[in-house]
Amino acid sequence: MITDSHCHLASARFAEDERAEIIRRAVDAGVSRMITLATCLEDVPLNLKLAEHPRVMAAIGIHPCDVHHAPDDAVERLSAFAGDPRVCAIGETGLDYYHPAPDGWEETDFRDRQRDFLRQHFELAASSGLNIVIHTRDRVGRGSFGDALGIYAGFSDRVRAVFHCFVSEWDLAEKVIGLGGLVSFGGVATFKNADLVKEAVKRCPPGSFMLETDSPYLAPEPMRGKRNEPAFAMRVAEAVAALRGEALEQLGAHTEAAADKFFRWRDDSA
Repeated sequence: MITDSHCHLASARFAEDERAEIIRRAVDAGVSRMITLATCLEDVPLNLKLAEHPRVMAAIGIHPCDVHHAPDDAVERLSAFAGDPRVCAIGETGLDYYHPAPDGWEETDFRDRQRDFLRQHFELAASSGLNIVIHTRDRVGRGSFGDALGIYAGFSDRVRAVFHCFVSEWDLAEKVIGLGGLVSFGGVATFKNADLVKEAVKRCPPGSFMLETDSPYLAPEPMRGKRNEPAFAMRVAEAVAALRGEALEQLGAHTEAAADKFFRWRDDSA
């Protein structure tokens, strides 16, 4: 069985009347658990409602591309939900240097706000006894990754981080793992031209990574270009197992153990 450690079931790309069927398809495919992540204050309630399903848990955070919309006390408002038994982690948060600053913002100010919000998320995770889910994306270079890693280093004695949708080379994964964190592999690891990611997949020690879909985005081969969904985590698992020369059951055992240790599970989601 596989955990989809990162999906967005509250996305508008999933119609309200089909979400139950999407969860059912995932379970039927062998995806035993799903983590659905909030990216703004407004979608926290729906993610918590979805996490009433015994196979679903929620993480709460402000996505870096949404920090300009969020009030200054957004992370403080999130703290009211951190003790909810449906909440298993803080995130999705992080740094995004790929998208340009929104209208009315200077690039330096927008990035400063992202970094400030990321630090606040780490503080919330530390005070709540939860771990944190990190997004990084760069147009060129490694700026967002390096900045996020630097912030993580200041909290790594109190909080573990997973750098989700990992699409970079092994040396960056090694830096995360060296701080006690994890990386997570999704559909990109199945793409034909993703040589750097595939090398990282092969070199990550058991227990240092998880699997995800990031659905509805980044569907794996052979569904690439279509809407992604948690059931497709099995496609990711099959591809990763093949790259590593592992049986699917072996891969499932150590990625499930990694998810067990990283997230705060309630009794009925185990």
